[in-house]
Amino acid sequence: MLTFEVKDMTCGHCVGAITQALQAADPAARVEVDLAGHLVRVEPAAADAAALARAIEDAGYTPQPVATAAEAAPKAGGCGGGGCRCG
Repeated sequence: MLTFEVKDMTCGHCVGAITQALQAADPAARVEVDLAGHLVRVEPAAADAAALARAIEDAGYTPQPVATAAEAAPKAGGCGGGGCRCG
């Protein structure tokens, strides 16, 4: 699932416009919107993150990608540095 922070999404009209734009870019995508948190979550079926961000931009909004916990978690085989000596 992709998550975008859209700080300029402020009302129900914004939610509708963003949802419509995302579904036009990827008709089979699942879209969840948290208006209070200014977050848009998309489970894409065909479009990539860049195309979905472009769709939000084309609707007149400013999406910022948000790393989810799964994306921020260390990869298997170590924690990726930072002085950690595991592994």
